[in-house]
Amino acid sequence: MKSDPTGTGAATGDVHGEGAYRIARLRERLAGDDIAELGIRIDERGGAVLLSGTVATAAHRDDILRIAAEELGSTPVRSDLVIASAEAPDRSEELP
Repeated sequence: MKSDPTGTGAATGDVHGEGAYRIARLRERLAGDDIAELGIRIDERGGAVLLSGTVATAAHRDDILRIAAEELGSTPVRSDLVIASAEAPDRSEELP
């Protein structure tokens, strides 16, 4: 399987038929639902779907994973979603 050279997150190779349709629907839902998430990369790897990127909150990540499970059915979903921290630092930065 090779990743899409355009950087859109599209995968080529192992995804065919219904799997490709489900991934396309997942992209549409993540972009169009209340989530409006365009920064999540979706790749098919070895029969599973990998979601990667940075999200604002743990609740946002949970919503993305719920939608992925709904759209992908029995296809295993792996998550490499990182939560961005918007909290102020708890100590000052020390410069050398």
